[in-house]
Amino acid sequence: MKSAVRIRSARFAIAAVGVLTLLIGCATSPPSSFYTLTAMSAMGDTGGPPSPSFSVGLGPVSFPQFLDRPQIVRRDAGNRLEIDEFHRWGGTIQDDFLRVWIENMSELLGTTRVFAFPNDVRYPLDFRVLVDVLAFEGTGDDHALLRVRWIVLAHQTEEILLVEDTGYRRQLAEPRDEGALIAAMSAVLADFSRDVAATLTRLPIPPEPSREPSSELRPSLLPRL
Repeated sequence: MKSAVRIRSARFAIAAVGVLTLLIGCATSPPSSFYTLTAMSAMGDTGGPPSPSFSVGLGPVSFPQFLDRPQIVRRDAGNRLEIDEFHRWGGTIQDDFLRVWIENMSELLGTTRVFAFPNDVRYPLDFRVLVDVLAFEGTGDDHALLRVRWIVLAHQTEEILLVEDTGYRRQLAEPRDEGALIAAMSAVLADFSRDVAATLTRLPIPPEPSREPSSELRPSLLPRL
């Protein structure tokens, strides 16, 4: 009987130690920090003069799966990824990228006619820009890196007007600092926005697709009375 009591007491003590260890671990874990990208206007960067009168749809924007996660990602000199559990995006990196890109493009083009695409607003668009993000991360040598493949379409006809593959790097103001990394990532997104805005202003505005009457309604084909 006494041995059974001792066994139960020992089990209770082990469980209590385990719970105490878990509580201590939770109490000593550093709190998570959450970040968002910054638009050019908030960084004190000004846009250009008003553009010719056109409207733009931006998106969809696709990210590789290893970046599409809550944690901020760095890549070392090789192929190893560093996933920081205590430094995270405030929302999703995909939504934040698109949000800031739209703000930047509106600032650079001097127009509010810049929209996410697709959306529920049936606003007539002239251009669309699709983006495939290949890299958007910190590097082992303390830079922010953005690599993108982007396509400009005439929205009405979906004709491909341009295909580009571009890359951008900015050095961190403070090595191994997450706040400096996010600031540098915002800066490379601003660099990309400038290239897209400059490209769109050089392109001719796509004409409206021709709307010829159908053969059934053409006067020459109607039966004579």
